[in-house]
Amino acid sequence: MTLCATFVASVSLFISVQAFAALGGDVSSVQADQVHMNASLRTMQRSGYVKHELHSLGGMIVREFASTDGRIFAVSWNGPSPPDLRQLLGSHFDDFQQAAEAQKGRGPHGPLFIQQNGLVVQTGGHMRSYAGHAYLTDQVPAGVRVEDLW
Repeated sequence: MTLCATFVASVSLFISVQAFAALGGDVSSVQADQVHMNASLRTMQRSGYVKHELHSLGGMIVREFASTDGRIFAVSWNGPSPPDLRQLLGSHFDDFQQAAEAQKGRGPHGPLFIQQNGLVVQTGGHMRSYAGHAYLTDQVPAGVRVEDLW
């Protein structure tokens, strides 16, 4: 392998390790979220899923819910500022953004509820108090009620 190819492979590996446990993604990246947020991590086994709870020093709490097969099927957040939804929603961010654009009449900071293509997102808040959650309807484990997650 040439030096250039080795460098590209190393950078690619580093970038993939820095990936976040985005909605629909693999649970193995929860620890990368912990490092990125400079947060403490608590993991709790529940019936049918595992709850990963990250607490940042700045007051943000992110909860990532993983099915037994290791996929993040839901996320929730609350804290003094809005989270990076591109990070949390991952490949579903574009669907979210398009649906949010369609609801422009709600005002710039009003609550938002989106339900389309198997993605459900509810978010809202005000200065120093933001909260929300998102989940994939087709990936919620059997027997788990999303209302009980939040």
